[in-house]
Parts: sequence; structure tokens; C-alpha cells
Amino acid sequence: MEPRGEKSGEADGVRVTPQLLKARSGEFALESILLLKLRGLGLVGLGCLGDCLGLEWLDLSGNALTQLGPLASLRQLAVLNVADNRLTGLEPLAACENLQCLNAAGNLLAGPAQLQCLAGLRGLERLRLRDPLARLSNPLCASPCYWASVRELLPGLKVLDGERVSGRGSDFYQLCRDLDSSLSPDPGAPGPRPMEAQPWVEPGYWEALPPRSSSILEEACRQFQDTLQECHDLDRQARDSLAQAMRALSPAGATAASFVF
Repeated sequence: MEPRGEKSGEADGVRVTPQLLKARSGEFALESILLLKLRGLGLVGLGCLGDCLGLEWLDLSGNALTQLGPLASLRQLAVLNVADNRLTGLEPLAACENLQCLNAAGNLLAGPAQLQCLAGLRGLERLRLRDPLARLSNPLCASPCYWASVRELLPGLKVLDGERVSGRGSDFYQLCRDLDSSLSPDPGAPGPRPMEAQPWVEPGYWEALPPRSSSILEEACRQFQDTLQECHDLDRQARDSLAQAMRALSPAGATAASFVF
């Protein structure tokens, strides 16, 4: 799914104000805000957000933003989520020199040219432009050379769209991509069509079998019941013998109440 359709117009949208920032962060001074979550508020403008000079973590996903101008002053910003907006460019982020992680899935980025502004961010290691689980993407992700063009433009990336592209584990992801490419059928290619997948085992193979009776188990249960009954009988006999002994040892005419234990 591409970015959500027409959202409410800017006249009806919400804009960032000092009061909103203080209420969401709990901080009195805007410069003291380090972490800010403004997800799904219907924002159409960032207002005074650029005054949060100490901001390091920012979530603006699920709004109606079309530009990120005020973010150019956030030099300490390290993690930014602008997924599911209406952005056609990311140019202001070129000034966010400490940016390390960017999620821009679900916007209107049309081609690699819209990512050129990120080329100078030496610390940028994680970039997401599409999110299959959230059904978010960008128009540029539909290009067959999308993966290669982003890798060429941003060679310092370690993770793209949640997959390792360099460092430990990247070879495994590359192998998976190669396998997917080789197994994907080409409708226009000549030759026989691949056979339909067949189940490995026959139907009912994994169904639980009904419990089978065991003569050994039944015999053991019977012997246990007999032994238990013998114990009950011995206990009753012991109680009777004890009562007889107490009556024999008690003086004549004594009552049960005279024995206190």
C-alpha cells in the first residue's frame, strides 16, 4: 500500500506549537527535549519544532507532512521516523549531521534523486523506504534497480529496509535475494512451466493416533488397587487392636472421658 490517500487539508490540520511540545515531552524548555513522539496527530506543519536543539529521537510517523524544513536545525538528531506521510523530498535532512537511522517508508519519494541529500550523512547506517509488514512503500521502490541505485548512492548503509547490506550477515541476505530471483518464474520465458508443489506426506500423516491400551499398564493399575485395599484393611485391623488394648488396660468403671491426651 502506498501512502494513505487524501488526508485532511492543511487548514484543518494540526501544527506544532510550544504548548504541544511541552505537553508531549513533559519538559518546560524546548532545548531540554531529547525524545519526542508525535505519531498520528494529523500534523501538517512542524512549526517551532526546530527550536528543540537537543532533540535526538523523533517520531513523526502517520501524519500529513509534506515538508521537513524546521528539522534542518536539529544537528543532534540521531533517529527519525517520518513514515506514512506525504513527503516528496528529504532535503532539510542534509543538515542533520548526526542522523544514524531514518524511516521514510510510505511517502511519495519518486526516485533516487530524492535521496541525494542523504549522501553527505556519514553516520547514516539504517534506512527504510519500504515496509512490507506495514504495507508502506515509495514509488522509487518499484524500480527494478531500486536496491542497486540506493546502495550506490549511499555506500555507508549497513541496513536497508530491514536487511543487512554490509557487515556481518549481509552475505546471507544477498544469498536469499539471489535465490528469490532464481526461483521467480518468468512468464515470458520459453520452456516447461514449473511443477506445482506437492505435499511431502500423505493426508492425515500428522494427525494424532488414538491411544492404544496396554495390558502391562492395566495389570500394574490392578496390582496397585489391590495393594491399596490391603493397606486399608491393615489400618482398620490396627485400629481395632489398639482399641481392645486400651479397654483391657483401663481400670474397672473408668470412662472414656478419664483419658486425656
